[in-house]
Amino acid sequence: MVVTKKSIIGDVLDHDPETAQFFFAIGMHCLGCPASRGECIEDACAVHGTDADALVEEINKFLAAKN
Repeated sequence: MVVTKKSIIGDVLDHDPETAQFFFAIGMHCLGCPASRGECIEDACAVHGTDADALVEEINKFLAAKN
């Protein structure tokens, strides 16, 4: 899976639950909320005032290292 800013958070978590650590690290502690699971990374980062590009890069590096 390649994650983009338009990736849905729930899809990323379903692909690899260990990616939750990256969301938690930037203050997204609402991952169990149905609304957050259906939100794209870009929108969630805008709400939380964080850099979506940096988050996507970290998640993709993590996923690539597991392959």
